[in-house]
Amino acid sequence: MFENVKMPEGMNPEVLEHLMAPKNYGKLDDTSGVGIGVDEKTGEYVIFYIKTEGDIIEDVRYATNGCQDTVVVGSMFSEMIKTQNIDYGKKAIAKMELKLGGLTPKQRICTDMVLEAFVASLINRENLLRGEKEEVHIIKMKDSCEVESE
Repeated sequence: MFENVKMPEGMNPEVLEHLMAPKNYGKLDDTSGVGIGVDEKTGEYVIFYIKTEGDIIEDVRYATNGCQDTVVVGSMFSEMIKTQNIDYGKKAIAKMELKLGGLTPKQRICTDMVLEAFVASLINRENLLRGEKEEVHIIKMKDSCEVESE
């Protein structure tokens, strides 16, 4: 898609693609689970929506008021798990962390917020399957995006 674009030094082409044209961004109706990862200090959050059929993640969407790093990670991760089974989705958390490699502390927290929102959506799904009345499951981040500069 961006083959004629000169890459900034050190920029991964996949990251650029997800930055310029994020995938799976927006609300998903008729969900099986909705989770939120929230940084209470900054007010930033990620909402993760999943729709499952059995143990297959048929569709996934995310939304955020966070930075571009959060959008890129949400796009990459949602593409990674879409149409896969839930067990793969859980394992994809570690794969995503390896794929992204050397992140700054702020980028690490943005990544964690996306991944925790996915985990929260799985918890919400399980709670709903057990008959609990839970609209959304929220996980509060231990660390904040507002990290000290090094």
